[in-house]
Amino acid sequence: MNKVLAWLGTFFAVIFLAACAADSGDDTAVSPTNIPETEDNIITYEELVVGYSQIGAESEWRTSNTASIKEEAENLGVALIFSDGQQKQENQIKAIRTFIAQQVDVIGVSPVVETGWDSVFQEAKDAGIPIILVDRRADVDEALYATYLGSDFVEEGRNAAKVMADLLEGQGHIVELVGTVGSAPAIDRYAGFREVLAEYPEMQIIASESGDFTRAKGEEVMGDFLRQYGAEIDAVYAHNDDMAIGAIRAIEAYGLKPGEDIKIVSIDAIRDAFQAMIDGKLNATIECNPLLGPQFFDLALKVVNGESVPKWIPSEERVFFPENAAELLPTRKY
Repeated sequence: MNKVLAWLGTFFAVIFLAACAADSGDDTAVSPTNIPETEDNIITYEELVVGYSQIGAESEWRTSNTASIKEEAENLGVALIFSDGQQKQENQIKAIRTFIAQQVDVIGVSPVVETGWDSVFQEAKDAGIPIILVDRRADVDEALYATYLGSDFVEEGRNAAKVMADLLEGQGHIVELVGTVGSAPAIDRYAGFREVLAEYPEMQIIASESGDFTRAKGEEVMGDFLRQYGAEIDAVYAHNDDMAIGAIRAIEAYGLKPGEDIKIVSIDAIRDAFQAMIDGKLNATIECNPLLGPQFFDLALKVVNGESVPKWIPSEERVFFPENAAELLPTRKY
């Protein structure tokens, strides 16, 4: 509104000057094309309105991700309209449609699953509202979103498999705790792990089931694995640390020692994973950085101001082991 009023003021000033020039007999007319360009059309953080559709609060990683988004919005003075999808795609779709109706400047979304977004993303595009994918991809045409900010989940799976191969010396029986069925990290971490595992014919995945990225479900599924396979299990590959911590509880309840009798490799690198490594119960964790708030809002501002951004901005990630867990734990922010 302020920009419109400013433009109208300039326009009427030009008309007034033109009339004065005509009345004085001055042949030098002033037209709108002579108006000097200003930066009034550049949106600032304080003017930015962002709608953000979060998956939920299924893990420590996710709660840290949410905190990063909210804290950075407050730091920058961004108007943030936040919606918790509670692990349901229909809630996220409803939220996005609400954002469109509210005419936000940009929409951020962490899709709970990969498919089923085409229609609502097209609605946002038709409304002229760019979408930024955060943490998770969506299986849609690239024209329907501005950019994706997040991890290389396939590489995380590869790294987990490489670590597992070292721990098992190339042979052993593995059970897998898969993330939310249909989600990007579950699909890609599943694929990346198997890509490397193909190089080790004596390493086999004997069971694979979703733990839905939660500790409670991870503990439940691991308990089922132990009742079915018992001491035949040499290792656990968990798609996130929360499921790994649930598995640790199940292994201890079964009477075995996690990290010793059964090796465990997981993904995320949350603080509780570092403590589990210090306690000797987790053998490695692959980093997946949730603190994406600063990068997200930087991208959001660039996108709404028409700047060119890459279609994918990957996060930097490392692999952590028990040897330096105690030293690094105090420095971890999530």
